[in-house]
Amino acid sequence: MLKLHNLSKVYATDEVETVALNNVNIEIAAGEFVAIMGPSGCGKSTLLNIIGMLDSPSQGQYIFGGQDISGYSERQLGQVRKHQVGFIFQSFNLIGELTVADNIELALLYHDIPAAERKQRVAAVMDKVGIAHRAKHLPGQLSGGQQQRVAVARAVVGNQSMILADEPTGNLDSAHGQEVMEMLQQLNAEGTTIIMVTHSAAHSDYARRTINLFDGHVVTQNLRAAS
Repeated sequence: MLKLHNLSKVYATDEVETVALNNVNIEIAAGEFVAIMGPSGCGKSTLLNIIGMLDSPSQGQYIFGGQDISGYSERQLGQVRKHQVGFIFQSFNLIGELTVADNIELALLYHDIPAAERKQRVAAVMDKVGIAHRAKHLPGQLSGGQQQRVAVARAVVGNQSMILADEPTGNLDSAHGQEVMEMLQQLNAEGTTIIMVTHSAAHSDYARRTINLFDGHVVTQNLRAAS
């Protein structure tokens, strides 16, 4: 599905140059579940942002779906991102004034999808993640685990082929965190590619492969034995 070849990311100001990623080489196949781990400041979120086309590399190649998108404009990246990538964040990023259903439907408004089909998709995905009974509630009326379920629903309602999760359980207790991980595992079993940044070794065990970063370098890649 994607390949990063000799990819680097440098942030430069007038006074200092910071190397966030240094000569990274990674391949991720369609349908994989990959965890990205490492200490704070090692480049995990930068790597996820580049994979998600929210940021661009300073040098190197990013091959996505067989196309080199390294030099794509923001408009071109936006088109690929809109149809291929869903995002799940630690902070949920729900709009407090919108209902659960409206928050999920928001992800479809930039697609050329008729209103009736949007409603059908939203209803189906709410049922899938077990949040349909909260459709008319506001985010502030939900528990943290329920809010993250809404965020997962929003990420997958557009039938994206790849989900990027940045510390998706970071604001949840252990029970709700496990629920979210089981949802991601189920989505992966249904064919969705999952790439997740996490600090939790227990949650990385849900992934088939773990990529460990240190100081912007890939230091190890571990494949978990099939259970």
